[in-house]
Amino acid sequence: MTYKEQKFNLPELKGISSKQVEVHLGLYGGYVKHVNLLKDELAKLQEQHPYTSSELRRRFSFEFNGMRMHEYYFEQLENGATPADQDGAFAKSAGEKYGSWEKFIQHVKDVGMSRGIGWTVVYFDQKVGTHHIIWVGDHELGQLGGLPIILAMDMWEHAYMVDYTPAEKGRYIDAFLANLNWGVIEKRFTNANR
Repeated sequence: MTYKEQKFNLPELKGISSKQVEVHLGLYGGYVKHVNLLKDELAKLQEQHPYTSSELRRRFSFEFNGMRMHEYYFEQLENGATPADQDGAFAKSAGEKYGSWEKFIQHVKDVGMSRGIGWTVVYFDQKVGTHHIIWVGDHELGQLGGLPIILAMDMWEHAYMVDYTPAEKGRYIDAFLANLNWGVIEKRFTNANR
């Protein structure tokens, strides 16, 4: 099996330039390419070089999660910005957990402003019926096992450095949230509750 680079129907984004999107999509394509290369190399090395194959397996999780997290990211921007349905199940659930929709959004922003590189990820824990907004370092470190991803915001510098400096990453967060297709988020939440 070979992983294929997905194509995303991205409109012109407000506050995120087409150059930034082009650079970011190119990086995503590199993850897909390296997942396939590592998968093939692991198959060849498994028996002959166990130490080398174990190191490649570590690298595989980084590349694979980098690929998958970017698919979550770009999917959320497809087909243009749509407002969150304040009467929808996701907005109601997030508002209940955080006190209001505005407080939920503020918490996403606060986690996004964490120092360092990583992801701000909104998960939903079906077992106890609650949201978690978590900082995920790298791609493979800090993921919450088994919980579906509802929203993924890339906070590596490559996601915004064409348009914003690290000191301006709050402006990138605002632009990202303004460009979200909240229908995608609502659908993920609905699927997580099945």
